[in-house]
Amino acid sequence: MRHRVRGRKFGRENDTRRLMLNNLVKSLVEHGRINTTQAKAKEVRSLAERIITYGKKDSVHHRRLAYKILRNRDLVKKVFDELAPKYKERNGGYTRVLKNGYRKGDSAPMAIIEFVKTATAKKTKKDDIKAEDIS
Repeated sequence: MRHRVRGRKFGRENDTRRLMLNNLVKSLVEHGRINTTQAKAKEVRSLAERIITYGKKDSVHHRRLAYKILRNRDLVKKVFDELAPKYKERNGGYTRVLKNGYRKGDSAPMAIIEFVKTATAKKTKKDDIKAEDIS
């Protein structure tokens, strides 16, 4: 029984799995968007969001925690100086996973994971009514 067992194993040992996910996060931070399987994208999402949260807090401790995952000073600097300030007003949900069909060789479901560009305010019916009253 797998009750309350969190995470996916991917048929790998713990160290190999951790390194694979860390490398995917590195690629995501470096390129802003990657194409991978759906299961890997869903696992990478939590690590990537954690990295952005570290960047929003911006202390030496959080830089070290981010370095522990990214293992690259330039990427840590990019997270803290470029990516995290974009999401200062956003409470989570920094990444999006889009389904992208199936891989040709083994029919594995593929997905694109990317950082959300900007926060857009949803337009409601009340906004439409207020706009009509003004005119």
